[in-house]
Parts: sequence; C-alpha cells; structure tokens
Amino acid sequence: SREDINGAMHGDMVMVRLKMQARGTSKAEGEVIRILKRAHNKIVGTVERGKQFSFVIPDDKRFFYDVFIPKEKTQGARNGHKVVAKITEWPEKRRNPAGEVIEILGYQDEPGIDILTIIKKQELPLEFPRKVLGQLEQIPDEVKGEDLSGREDFRDIRAVTIDGEDAKDLDDAVSIEKMDNGYRLGVHIADVSYYVKEKSPLDVEALKRGCSVYLVDRVIPMLPPKLSNGICSLNPRMDRLTMSVIIDFDENVNIKSYRITPSIIKTYERMTYNEVNKILEDKDPQVMKRFDYLVDDFNLMKQLAEKLTQKRFLRGSLDFNLEEAKVLLDEKGNPVDVVKEERQISNRIIEEFMIAANEVVAEHIFWLKLPFVYRVHEVPDDEKIIALREFLYNLGYTLKGIKNLKPKSLQQILEKASGKPEQRLVNTMLLRSLKQARYSDVNSGHFGLASLYYTHFTAPIRRYPDLAIHRILREQRENKLDLKRQKKLGKLVKKIAKISSERERIAEEAERETTDLKIAEYMATKIGEIYQGIVSGVTSFGVFVELDNTIEGLIHVSNIEDDYYHFIEKTMTLRGERTGRVFRIGDIVKVKVYKVNIAEKQIDFVLAE
Repeated sequence: SREDINGAMHGDMVMVRLKMQARGTSKAEGEVIRILKRAHNKIVGTVERGKQFSFVIPDDKRFFYDVFIPKEKTQGARNGHKVVAKITEWPEKRRNPAGEVIEILGYQDEPGIDILTIIKKQELPLEFPRKVLGQLEQIPDEVKGEDLSGREDFRDIRAVTIDGEDAKDLDDAVSIEKMDNGYRLGVHIADVSYYVKEKSPLDVEALKRGCSVYLVDRVIPMLPPKLSNGICSLNPRMDRLTMSVIIDFDENVNIKSYRITPSIIKTYERMTYNEVNKILEDKDPQVMKRFDYLVDDFNLMKQLAEKLTQKRFLRGSLDFNLEEAKVLLDEKGNPVDVVKEERQISNRIIEEFMIAANEVVAEHIFWLKLPFVYRVHEVPDDEKIIALREFLYNLGYTLKGIKNLKPKSLQQILEKASGKPEQRLVNTMLLRSLKQARYSDVNSGHFGLASLYYTHFTAPIRRYPDLAIHRILREQRENKLDLKRQKKLGKLVKKIAKISSERERIAEEAERETTDLKIAEYMATKIGEIYQGIVSGVTSFGVFVELDNTIEGLIHVSNIEDDYYHFIEKTMTLRGERTGRVFRIGDIVKVKVYKVNIAEKQIDFVLAE
C-alpha cells in the first residue's frame, strides 16, 4: 500500500522489512523502512494550478505522488503546461513532495512537445558540452597519410556497407572471398578509438551517454555528427580507418584461422537492405544490372550466412522472429502510417557476420585472460520457466528439461509455434521469461545465442562498450597491457559494464515510449475505422487484438455486450455464460477503433461484427 512505501519513489534503492511471507499465489508483503538512494530529483509532468499553489502531475504513473509547487516557484507556468520540476523536499508518509519548476516545455498538443517530454523525462542529453565541441576542431575531415602507419591496406577488397535507408552512422562493412575449401569473411568496423582517446572530453561524454538513442523522429547520438556521420562513418568510396576481423571458414563453417588487425578500407558501395534483397530474393533485373559486379559476392554472403545460421541453430541458439512496427512521420512529426518491419535475408547476412566477429573477438581476449567487457545473457530463473511451462501447456505445448534448461528446449517451442496464429504470443512470452542481456566484466556466456564467449565489438559509433573493446585490442596488439595497466583496466571495465547496461535500458524505454506515443496518435485519427486482427492475449478484463501492422489494442470485457463473460485461466479463454461464445488466442476478429488515450498510449477496440 502507499502507506508502506513511506515516501519512497519509483527507482529508489530501499531497505524493506517483510510483513508477510509469500503463500501460494499470494505475493510477499513488506514495508519500506529506509531509503538508501534516491533515483530521481527531477520529474516531468503537467501543471495543475490553484489560487495559492500548484501541483505537477507526473507523466510516469509509477510515481505515486503529485509534486506540490509553491506559488513563487512556478516560473509563470500555466495550467496544462508540460514542465520539468526539481524536487526540493522528498515525500514522507502523509506528505507529498515539494518542488520548483525549472523548465517550461510547452503545451502537450504543440508540435514536438510530446517527444520532448519523453526526452526530458529520461534525461537524455540534447546538446554536447562546449568542451566536447571544442575538441572537434582537432578532428580531421579526412584520412591523412600518417594515419596509415601499422595498418593493413584493404582498399582493394570489395567491401560494402549494408544498412537501412535512413542510416547515417555506418559502423560496419563486410567483404567475402571464396577460397579453396571454404570462405574468407572480412568484417571491417569503424576505428573510432583512433579519434576518441580515453579520458578526453569526447570519451567522457560518450561514456555518460552510453549509446546512441534512436527515437521515432530523431537520433540522439553518442558521438557528435562530425564523427558519427563523418570521419568515422564508412561512407562509400572514401578512405576510412577500421579494425578488421578476417575469418577463414571451411565448407562446414568451422573456423580454420582468424586475425584481428587495424586497417584502412574504401567501401565500394553503400547498399541498403532492400537493394540486397532485390538482388537475392526478387532477382530484380534493374538492381542486378546496377550492382552486377557485386552479385556473386552477395550470393556467396547468403550461402555463408545460411550455413552460419544452421550451425547456430544446431547448438540451440534462439531466433525470435518478432516483427516490429515502424512509424512513418511527415515533416511536422505527425504519424502518417505504421508499417511492419520485416527481417529479410539481407538483415540476416549482417546479423550472422556480426555475431561471428563478436564471438571471435570475445574468445580471443578470454584466452588471453585480459580485462574485458563481455555481453552476457544468463540462464533464466527457475520460477519464470515454471510459469512459462504452465502458460505453454495451456496452449498445447510441452516444455522439456526445466532443471538445467538448455536453449535448445526453447528453440523447439519456437519452431513448433512457427506459422501458427499464436506464434507472436509464444515468442513474446518466451522472450519475457528470459533475463535481459547485459554487459559484464565476467564472462558467463550468452544463453540466447548458445554462445560460450560473446561481446559487442561491431558498433563503436553508437555503443560505448564496443569503443572500449577496440582500445583493449589495440593496447594488447601494441604490448601496452602490463600488470599495472591491467589492474587499472580491471576497475574501468566494471564501471563501463555497469553504466552501459543502465544507459541501454534507458535508451530502450525511450525508444519504445516514443514509438508507442506516435502509434497512439496515429490510431486517434482512425476512430470508427474497422480492421481485421488476431487475438493476441486473453485476460480476465478483456481481449487483446493485434492488427496486421503489429498495433495492439484491448477489447475491454465491459464492451463485449452480447453476454456476460467468464475468464477460464486454465485454457486462457473468455467464455460467454449464455451463448457459450469463446474468445481464444489466435482467433481472427473484426474490430472497430473505439477510443484512444494518447497520454496513456492506450488503444481501445470494440467488436465490429
């Protein structure tokens, strides 16, 4: 209860006294007895003005308290204004927190304020500090002759980048050669560490940001555009400094040898996923003619990627084929369409090649026993897997081997559900039962990829751990890792892993929130329209329906007016008392958009039959 929270706020680190043990399906109960660390001292919300004082109603409903603002601390904010408030007095058992308005953002319905509110809520940085901008003046616009020292020259290799249409920060290029009895794969990654030195203002700011954030309408980059879209981006037909991983595979994609080397490349083309797909899947004559000198390379890449996928699957690697929604905006930021982003063969080629490079780099450093930032994904908790087993059983699936669970058992479930109406739900529930992948200085393997050694090496423009790893590889190559440096590095990688994991969560939440917001705005223009959808979830309070473009809404049980419905947990169905009508996962239904709450990002449907 609110009483038991004792003034704690969302995200605070607290000490709790247990009042009641968990019994059966009842959860344990406790009360907060001490607040150890406050998570937030700022809050974003809407002003509600009174005669003598005002309140800020937090946008984030996980904050239980409205913030009291004295009259003289409102900075002239008006009723309905979105603001940032600083908390000056923390809440107590029977007292709301007090604060002052420090920034007025504008009204919710003004252009751009909706996204700005989320940016401020997540405390994402919109500008780079002066020190960082000052350092940019020393960053060159092009590769110089002296930069080539100690690098292999791969400018004659047919390397290409393959990215989305809108991408400007091109981290990775790939090349391929058919060898006697195998393949030679080249994964060439932007050598950001050459320009961003440890402890420089650029580096300090990059670690603080942790990663680039890809919001629905903009990118908040980890590095300034001069680097991220300029000298570090592997733009076509330009000399660029890289770290290359060259892997020789035999015909069965066993690694025969590899090397990791600083290099210089000059990519031949800036390909898009769609173009490569048109060559490999559609055999589009125009696109094939335009890139005729690369067609054989792309076919080889497809062949190698398919073999790598097959090998990963044999060891039990999980593949969640969850299509995501992409919101298309007009120049004013208004949503004009929501489309399904499908993973094509071109996406899979890049995925497989990046996984291969990441595994090689992680194992290389692991056996050298050097301090490192691993990407780890631990075995899921027993209770989560037991709950998943019950859920799957109700859908007619049997999950084997609960104790000492192997990813292969989960992979078999994904395969069985493939192509069935409940596929997306099974994928989603399975994903929710797994732990979140994170960064760590201790290697514990990657459960989802069924990989013993894994890291993130392939995106140093947009992820800080990758940048740190490039530095470690360079220092190791130049024999600079004496025991004193290793000790210092050991502390540093711990810090990098912690900060980067935290920043990744914030970025994911901001990305999801801005997408959900624009989806709600889009559906608010479709009130009364009829769509066909599939039942994606059934609960005691209603039926969730997913449309073809992945948008999900709820038919509340109170809006199903033809009968009184009972929820049957065992079969996860709603059954009509009088008619016997049943709603179950996978049913195809016609729905009408009934209402949309943009602020809460909630979409309500009613049946259209």
